Amino acid sequence: MKIKSAIILVVFLCLSLTTKAQRTTFDSKPTFNLKGVVMYKDSRRPIKNVHVYIIGGRSTYTLPDGSFLIKASANDELVFEHKDIETKYYVIKDDEDIKLLVDENAHGVGVEDSEKEEARTLELKSKKMKTSSRTPSVAFRFDDALDSAKFYQRKDVAKSVQFVEKSLQTLGKRRDNTRQAQAFRVLGDTYMYWEQYDLAVSNYKTSLSSVSSDEVMLKLARAHLSNNEPQEAKSSFNRLLKSRLSIYEKIEVYEGLGDANKALNEKSAAESNYNSALKLAKDNKVTPKITDLNSKLGELFAASGELQQAEGLFQNSIQAAEGENLKRAAVQKEKVADFYSANNQFDKEIELRKQNLDVIDKINDSIITQDDAPEAITRQKTNYKIGAALANQQKFNEAIPFLEESIAEADKSEDIIVKKDATRRLSEVYENLGDYNKAYTTYREYVELVDTLVVKKEQQISQAARFSKNITEQQSRISSLEKDRELTESKMDLISAERQLTTEANKRQQTTIYGLIAGILLLVVAGFFMYRSIRQQKIANNLLALRSLRSQMNPHFIFNALNSVNSYIASNDERNANRYLAEFSTLMRSVLENSDEDFIPLSKEIELLQLYTKLEHSRFQDKFDYDINIDPGVDVEAYTIPPMLLQPYIENAIWHGLRYKKEKGSLLINIKNIDADSICITIEDDGIGRKASAALKTKNQLKNKSKGMGNIKKRITILNDMYKDKVAVQVDDINGDGSGTLVTLTLNK
Repeated sequence: MKIKSAIILVVFLCLSLTTKAQRTTFDSKPTFNLKGVVMYKDSRRPIKNVHVYIIGGRSTYTLPDGSFLIKASANDELVFEHKDIETKYYVIKDDEDIKLLVDENAHGVGVEDSEKEEARTLELKSKKMKTSSRTPSVAFRFDDALDSAKFYQRKDVAKSVQFVEKSLQTLGKRRDNTRQAQAFRVLGDTYMYWEQYDLAVSNYKTSLSSVSSDEVMLKLARAHLSNNEPQEAKSSFNRLLKSRLSIYEKIEVYEGLGDANKALNEKSAAESNYNSALKLAKDNKVTPKITDLNSKLGELFAASGELQQAEGLFQNSIQAAEGENLKRAAVQKEKVADFYSANNQFDKEIELRKQNLDVIDKINDSIITQDDAPEAITRQKTNYKIGAALANQQKFNEAIPFLEESIAEADKSEDIIVKKDATRRLSEVYENLGDYNKAYTTYREYVELVDTLVVKKEQQISQAARFSKNITEQQSRISSLEKDRELTESKMDLISAERQLTTEANKRQQTTIYGLIAGILLLVVAGFFMYRSIRQQKIANNLLALRSLRSQMNPHFIFNALNSVNSYIASNDERNANRYLAEFSTLMRSVLENSDEDFIPLSKEIELLQLYTKLEHSRFQDKFDYDINIDPGVDVEAYTIPPMLLQPYIENAIWHGLRYKKEKGSLLINIKNIDADSICITIEDDGIGRKASAALKTKNQLKNKSKGMGNIKKRITILNDMYKDKVAVQVDDINGDGSGTLVTLTLNK
């Protein structure tokens, strides 16, 4: 039973420790060592000394081989800064290897031309891919098709959509919400790039219906803005504010809210949200967003006619962009130049556009493109705008070289629209100068360009129609796949519901069984504790009974001894009375010392017997002789015996057997080994015997029966119950006529 209670205690301790471990498992945000490399995209040459840091956290620099190592956590904002490359931001998803590829053709001033292409590289290098119950071949086919879709995302929309369709086909009719969400997110990204905003909205929603994601919700909000749905965009951005976002994502959300407010003519709210985003960008040194937000605030004030505030903000945007790279600065200068043009500040406009021409010459490229630029900055378009600004100032002679340069560049680049506009403007300049022949000739060229452009536009419209038809067909096939999957999922849901009901029924049965088992265990435990309590109470009662019996034995022994002293006094034997009293006091002291013990060493009990027998022999010298024999092989120190257990038997032998014998009798006490764990103690007398002794008792003695032997029997019964048959006593007549008595006591170790 003790073992069972120990097992129960260990189980409770284990449960408590497990609970504690579960409470403390998620107390801290886990960190990991993030590895990565920064290199040029085409040559794969490493870029050293790139400053890599976490916003509000640790920082490091890339080594000569372009590698870096930094301690990070999921959702941290990673920033890459270097004087020769464009600052790049990346939100860490998990423990992954990051590869940043920089476009080498931009002469060290920009990252690779496709942000989605970089995301693909990062995604392919992830170390911890989510597990799937699907076979490895199916998982590979899905990832392979989706990677191809990303590769063609900005090159061939039809191929990109086709590969998304293939990736969904690899899933079959199996439910895989994570992969479905990935596929529809990529499809939404593709449509966003190709300005099919309504389809982008639809596919982002489908992705979110499979797996909720703050990243996709942010893309959906931007798609609503691009699709002229500012109210829906505002709702999506507001929902995102309730999520746990990185610093960069918060900036984007506030910026998006500002865009939505601006589209809804909520100037005050737009200004507030732009300023919130700008403050976050400044506090965390997110330079690209500082540029964008100053520019957007400038546009907001310009639209409301607050030109002075708008100009100050535009200058701030140019200053911030110049701290990034030349292309970024050129884009901002183009926006500010358009602002000056709209407000007839032509000198400032011309100055900025001439600076952009210098940038185009410096980077040896005829076009500057950026994701946030409303349109590409080209040499022909810039020359045209400078010529137009000079014409607006009536500086016609100065305008002619720029317009002619614009026409020549547009002809090389086959840019018919700019060539048409520049030709029309040049005709107007000649007309204003009075050179009507040139004006007429130039106007004829303009008319021809218009006719050419009309034909080209018709071709583009036809191509657009075919493009729209192909996209619609592909989207229809994807929607059909999704409907089939939804139907299959509905059937699977029904099967799953049935299984769930069966499982719940089984769980209820198991709960009932476990409850019954727990009840039985509780009853067993309760029974055990009740048994132990009863047993302890029984032991306590036995101990109390033993003390009571011993308390009765001591007065019995004392009264008998005092009777002996009284006999000496009655016979006026003062010397023997004094001697007897001295020896009696020694005996009593030993008896009282052992009165509280259940067991005493056998050696002490023998000393008490020797002293008691000596005292009794001194009174009845003429009645008996005695002898106490202890076998030398008996280890008297190894055995214990209840105190005063043997004395009543010796007393009976003397007082009720030997005292009434006419001739002198004998008393023999022997102690010898039975085996290694038990001994035998015998008390033998040749007295008149038990029957004859009983016949000699007076009426008074019969009424007041001696309690000595009764108490001894009770003590032996209690002790054997407590200590498992430690003592055994047997009393026999020696002779056939009933004379002589033999008491045999067996004592176990």
